[in-house]
Amino acid sequence: MAKEKSVYICGNCDGKFPKWSGQCPTCKAWNSITEAKPEPKNIQRGSSSGSILDFSQKEESTPRERISTGFHESNRVFGGGIYPDSLTLFIGNPGIGKSTLALQMAINIAHTTDADVLIFSGEESAYQVISRAERISDCPKNLKITSAFQIEDVIHTANSHAPALIVVDSVQTFSSGDVMSGPGSLPQIRAVTEQLMHLAKAKHIPVLLIGQVNKGGEMAGPQVLAHLVDVVVQFEGDDQHELRILRANKNRFGSTSEVGIFEMTEKGLREVKNPSAAFLSGRLPGAIGSAIFPAVEGERPCLVEIQALTAPTPFGFPKRSSSGISLQRLSLLLAVLEKHAGIKLSSLDVFTNVVGGFRIDETAADLSLCLSIASSRKKFPIPEKMLSIGEIGLSGEIRAVSKLEKRLKEGEKLGFTTAIIPSSQKAPKTTLQLRRVQTLAEAVKVLYKT
Repeated sequence: MAKEKSVYICGNCDGKFPKWSGQCPTCKAWNSITEAKPEPKNIQRGSSSGSILDFSQKEESTPRERISTGFHESNRVFGGGIYPDSLTLFIGNPGIGKSTLALQMAINIAHTTDADVLIFSGEESAYQVISRAERISDCPKNLKITSAFQIEDVIHTANSHAPALIVVDSVQTFSSGDVMSGPGSLPQIRAVTEQLMHLAKAKHIPVLLIGQVNKGGEMAGPQVLAHLVDVVVQFEGDDQHELRILRANKNRFGSTSEVGIFEMTEKGLREVKNPSAAFLSGRLPGAIGSAIFPAVEGERPCLVEIQALTAPTPFGFPKRSSSGISLQRLSLLLAVLEKHAGIKLSSLDVFTNVVGGFRIDETAADLSLCLSIASSRKKFPIPEKMLSIGEIGLSGEIRAVSKLEKRLKEGEKLGFTTAIIPSSQKAPKTTLQLRRVQTLAEAVKVLYKT
């Protein structure tokens, strides 16, 4: 009988090799390769582990009512609340407030159910989490907090308590005894997530798994992690602003275009009911290089301030910097401004920023961005109560945008009086004075005549 060939696996990158070596040829890690036992050939797969469910049994067998997080903002992002048997990955920069928001949602859910809500913390001690929870809110008795590092302990506790929600903080600190590598390695992260996924599906227990992001703002760990989970939500913001933005990067049970706005306070996170007013607070009247754009995230309009600064470059090559807007899009619009609007920018540094840490991905913001740059270059302020909306083409034309009526209504609520819109678009009913323009050059002229 032929001997089974051994397989050697790197505990750092999960690479597989036919023989052992001291250094991994793929990731160059030392002493990370271990021998994996060959899988028995007579193993039976898929014998009777699953059950068939038809549509007549759907309502009886599977719960479908979503669980409210206690926050309208996060419910919006999740698609109406947390799905009963979902596995959610919650990511964000260190210190941004992921654990705080997860803790507040756990407290809110514990107040609305008799079942236990379990928090497993691998980063903080149970006493640290309890101290933070008591500072935020009154904690119900069915909120259970414990320190743990083995995923098997989480599974055992969950099976014995039948909780309404499980929070695991964070995936990088937990490990499985079945994997011979350290916590945070790719095989461990995969094994931990797979066991939590099986728990969520088999017991219909929603699991909230907290993770970290890398320096580029992308999810840390293997990308297979995003494929295993049902929902990936990201918490964004920075230390310079109190506002935090919650958005879904993946959602099997709802839209990925909605956002939730929160504000960090001494007693935890607070919902921002009027994000437009929050983003525009502190704006200087008559500021040069400042334009207001009515963004739409999902079905939610939100007024944001786009700022621009132009200055002579002290070097031979001008610098372009952008925060909240694609740098590639900025470079394209700078070329259009110089070519079709006659605004010379080739010898100037250009800096742009979306106030409050908001990120704009829609091209409807092109006109506001260009007008803010023109305002800074010509040192002419944009009227304080003016909106600007429009996508700009390479020929300098201004194209129609979606959801124009919704954008203008948000401006009306906050007292805006004028809006520059594409002339090719049908004007909706509004109390705003509309300035219809066909090209970027026309929009710049309207700005100077206002």
